[in-house]
Amino acid sequence: MKNEKTVVDIDYAEAIVPKSARRGIVTMFMIMLGFTFFSASMWVGQQLADGLDFQGFVVSMIVGGVILSLYTGLLGYVGAETGMSLDLLARKAFGVKGSYLPSAMISFTQIGWFGVGIAMFAIPVANELLGGSKTAEWALVIVAGICMTASAYFGIKSLTIVSYIAVPMVAVLGTVAMILAVMRGDGTIVDQFAKSSGTLTVIGGAGLVVGSFVSGGTATPNFSRFAKSGKVGAITTVIAFFIGNSLMFFFGGVSSVYVGGNDIFEVMINLGLFYLAILVLGLNIWTTNDNALYSAGLGLANIFGQKKKPMVLVSGIIGTVLAVWLYWNFCGWLNILNCTLPPVGIILVLGYFLNKEKYQDVEVSETVNWFAVIGVVLGAVVANLVHWGIASINGMVVAAVCYLIGRAVEKK
Repeated sequence: MKNEKTVVDIDYAEAIVPKSARRGIVTMFMIMLGFTFFSASMWVGQQLADGLDFQGFVVSMIVGGVILSLYTGLLGYVGAETGMSLDLLARKAFGVKGSYLPSAMISFTQIGWFGVGIAMFAIPVANELLGGSKTAEWALVIVAGICMTASAYFGIKSLTIVSYIAVPMVAVLGTVAMILAVMRGDGTIVDQFAKSSGTLTVIGGAGLVVGSFVSGGTATPNFSRFAKSGKVGAITTVIAFFIGNSLMFFFGGVSSVYVGGNDIFEVMINLGLFYLAILVLGLNIWTTNDNALYSAGLGLANIFGQKKKPMVLVSGIIGTVLAVWLYWNFCGWLNILNCTLPPVGIILVLGYFLNKEKYQDVEVSETVNWFAVIGVVLGAVVANLVHWGIASINGMVVAAVCYLIGRAVEKK
């Protein structure tokens, strides 16, 4: 029976990933890079380009990118060292029932971004190709939802295949389109960025960079647990997050200053590369959406005590049905929710480094660690209400302090 389960559950939703199922540095890099190819990050690139000159744009991107990469790199290391998913790590740090909070938060945000991602593909393609027909729009939503749900349903193997196909194509075609746009524009890229409104500070820009993908980045252990070692998990995550996000910001920034848009799709349309634009847009969204749905399925499986696959289907159906509504009504709320997940991530990291001996198996005796739960709640409140510094870091500091106080109390 044990062997049969190992063959069927290739995603080890309720177990530590064994050494035999671990993957090398190239495969992990492709998976993590595909994860970071997130179209909504291009929106942030537009905001950076509209509010900063080129030097400020680059500095903000580097500062924010380093912070985001270090955060996800720590989570990547913990996931790879333990072989545990975010939800199994949450059980250790939050307790069995306490883990429902981070599982619900990651599931909710990832289903939301999955739906937004589908609409980000369907709406512009329907507008450009089919005259904005609502019937065509919904047909594209359904087709995209089915395809992306299918790759998440079949697990890490499907995610790997999609990444190997999409990552090189998006990186190469997107970069070529960006270079062509710059070459055809009036003046240098520095001149174009100089026209910005100057409404952003570098710190504000760095905050946007961190916030762009910090919620999705919290789910890093779900993928890095398949790395051969903690070193591989950390290195591939850090490099992939820095390169992948930087590309997305550049795509969005160039789109903003050259065609007034927020997506490389619009740049490619402007260059007359219509079908390549559809291909790049679809693959770019797919690489993140299947990862998002995979994480949502793991989270719901933890909460409801079900297998991952049916929970992926449920998540996919919800995200697909609500896709257009989410796109037009929920992006602001999702950005608020982005600030709630960094407190979860820092507690997972602290939980591991402060008590490594607990992570040799998946057994958990604690029901709820209230200091961890309170830390997440207070961290989320501070991150959203305090407008000084970088919201995600503010939330992490508060959560870490609460958790460390709890550790000190427990020792006494």
